[in-house]
Amino acid sequence: QVQLVESGGGLVQAGGSLRLSCAASGGTFSRNVMGWFRQAPGKERDFVAAITWTDGMTWYTDPVKGRFTISRDNAKNTVYLQMNSLKPEDTAVYYCAAGVVAFSYRRSEYEYWGQGTQVTVSS
Repeated sequence: QVQLVESGGGLVQAGGSLRLSCAASGGTFSRNVMGWFRQAPGKERDFVAAITWTDGMTWYTDPVKGRFTISRDNAKNTVYLQMNSLKPEDTAVYYCAAGVVAFSYRRSEYEYWGQGTQVTVSS
């Protein structure tokens, strides 16, 4: 069974950086795409970024383009989300997800999810 465990969240000032990690196990490579989503209180869980295990193709939502970078280390079965120039509106619980998907930004297409890690950006 696929298991995903996020880490690296915390409190950071606006303009600062954090790097989130998602450790995967249980045959995650059979799920082509790894994605990051985020959910603020009272808001929907929204797509942030995604990457394929095979060729490293990436996708980003517009608000994070140029600030966030998704990457993967296949040898470590780990996906990262480097978050730079953080803004208060980035505050949310960030979730790692895996699935065989056609559209990386569609939450419903991801089969497996981590427990989430809190990211709080202060002004």
